Amino acid sequence: MLSGKRIILGVTGGIAAYKAVVLLREFQKAGAEVRVTMTPSATRFVGLETFASLSGYDVAVDIFPDDADSSEWTRHINWGEWADLFVIAPCTANTLAKIAHGISDNMLTSTVLAARCPLLICPTMDGEMYESPGVAENLKNLQKKDYYLLEPESGYLASGLEGKGRLPEMDAILERASEIIGSVKGPLEGKKVVVTAGPTREHIDPVRFISNPSSGKMGIAMAKAAQSLGADVTLIHGPLSVEKPDDMHSVSITSTADLFEAVKEYSDADVIIMAAAVSDFTPAETFTHKVKKDDAGDAILLKRTQDILAWLGENKKEGQVLIGFAMETENLVENATSKLKKKNADYIIANALTEEDAGFATDTNRVLLLSKDGEQQFEGTKTDIAIEVLNTIFR
Repeated sequence: MLSGKRIILGVTGGIAAYKAVVLLREFQKAGAEVRVTMTPSATRFVGLETFASLSGYDVAVDIFPDDADSSEWTRHINWGEWADLFVIAPCTANTLAKIAHGISDNMLTSTVLAARCPLLICPTMDGEMYESPGVAENLKNLQKKDYYLLEPESGYLASGLEGKGRLPEMDAILERASEIIGSVKGPLEGKKVVVTAGPTREHIDPVRFISNPSSGKMGIAMAKAAQSLGADVTLIHGPLSVEKPDDMHSVSITSTADLFEAVKEYSDADVIIMAAAVSDFTPAETFTHKVKKDDAGDAILLKRTQDILAWLGENKKEGQVLIGFAMETENLVENATSKLKKKNADYIIANALTEEDAGFATDTNRVLLLSKDGEQQFEGTKTDIAIEVLNTIFR
């Protein structure tokens, strides 16, 4: 149930913080991708480097870290959009009170307010504290907010006393997390989504071809994001430079003509996302043998390929959502807006090849989402952008 899901693990400053390291690994073993946010007090129990090393991501502690760029100041928003589930384990009485009253004075509590996913809280503290009127009142407030609570277990506590306040066993937390995710229907639940990704290759002969540097990263990010929102995804891809998801139906193609045939077969989908970098031209003649240099002329005659996005726009089904991509080197907004209208698309995701850390084969991107209602900008990793864009469109 957790395979392919994105989980934020919140760690607060209690003695049970060391157990969060084990919980992180258990989430990963279950197939989840995990990011960690810690309160400053939590870092006094477990070093943030431990979580960073195991998760593969920087740990979010400070809202305004000394070495931050402007994008990190909104990290709580980006993470809140990214996650399928937010788990706070352990959750101290202090953080419990802050969440109950909507206080956001650190990265963890700010991310709680920004999150659009379910929140599972695992209160962990001394038994006397857990049974106190203040904590009892805060627990009632949290239940009214529709947050999920996993009661602590009874046993020997750090204070030396016995009582209720221990962090539940890992299996219990994983089971509850799986139940919560399983009960939540994403905005694309039951929808069929087709995503195209990667480049096409237009062969001149068996050795040479016309192509582009697309890796397929953005398209695969879109496919994974759609799947995480509940969609039944078909990935139609050209030659990829990155691994494709194992748990997703995929169709491999080579040329634009191949892509067109595959897209036509799945053109009844509820949503079609054309993220592939499709060649606009193909050789007028393809040779079955390698053309020798001495036999070749000074030019290769080309012809236009099928405009697949335009065909989809002309044959769009009622209620179908068509999303195209536009890679530009100049006049980004003007060219993308023109493409939106000419292709009868519902959305165009546009990015400029000339911008740093954007475009082909990068892990990051900067894009504009254009529709008839206006435009919105997104930047960050391609994974983050994909989920933010689809959340914007479908939630």
